[in-house]
Amino acid sequence: MAIDVPRNQQIMKERLVKPPWLKVKAPGSPEYLETKKVVTDLSLHTVCEEAHCPNIGECWSHGTATFMIMGELCTRRCHFCSVKDGSVENLEPLDPLEPHRVGMAIKKLGLKHAVITSVDRDDVSDFGANHFYQTVTSIHRHAPSCKVELLIPDLRGERSALSRILEANVDVLNHNVETVPRLYKRVRPGSGYVRSLSILRWAKEIDPSVRTKSGIMVGLGETRDEVLSLMDDLRDAHVDIMTIGQYLRPTAKQMPVKAFVTPEEFDDYHVEGMKRGFTFVESGALVRSSYHAWKHTDGQEQAERSQSTNSTSRLAVIGS
Repeated sequence: MAIDVPRNQQIMKERLVKPPWLKVKAPGSPEYLETKKVVTDLSLHTVCEEAHCPNIGECWSHGTATFMIMGELCTRRCHFCSVKDGSVENLEPLDPLEPHRVGMAIKKLGLKHAVITSVDRDDVSDFGANHFYQTVTSIHRHAPSCKVELLIPDLRGERSALSRILEANVDVLNHNVETVPRLYKRVRPGSGYVRSLSILRWAKEIDPSVRTKSGIMVGLGETRDEVLSLMDDLRDAHVDIMTIGQYLRPTAKQMPVKAFVTPEEFDDYHVEGMKRGFTFVESGALVRSSYHAWKHTDGQEQAERSQSTNSTSRLAVIGS
């Protein structure tokens, strides 16, 4: 006779089998509390909180946070994400003062590298592109020495919306493909793999100087060969930086974890990514899109300097 296991016991079982490398310290440092105060005082949202990121204690203790603009309600229904669902009944107009508040927060925190993301707002005519533009412009005005990284939605595949965003002079343009093509219908039913690759490819066509970045979650049922094939697709789209992290189920409403990827497997993905020509690959269980984001640009700058030095050396040999 089969016995149904209560839902809360199933969730507890998943938590009990999490491996030791997924444990993190509870936040509470003075720096963490200061970051939280700035975010709260300026009525801002962060993906750190909305997505239950496991690195919130570490990142906020370093005075870094990923700001989430355009509200806290999303028009997509991705099965891995804990951001609240939005509909015509509860969505509010975009706040025209939000870009100013984000700029002020970054100035107060003294950030050198800021990451801005958003919910999907398919209800807005340009999908929030101008709001991104205004936010980046505000950051440049309030904190001119701060590098700006954007983690954008797919903009429903509208190239003109992407062009508007890039007019703001962005240092890093990130759009996550999230998972391998085979799993898209189950993981991201409202999105498309080819559409996401197009956003990344177009970014380089529109602004060849922008650094492009994309990330995936593993542990959703993908195979190693599928991940390696995805890496090839990203490089074909001229993506510079890749992040790979373990999917962790935020709440009981989201899809369950299929597997916990080992540190050795993450190391293997790092090696394979670097072989394919990414300038930086951040691969690890707790890695998220903006985790150690400032290092990603440093790595690219070092690679560019090295490439420039090698080119100069080759020219010197030819000239001699």
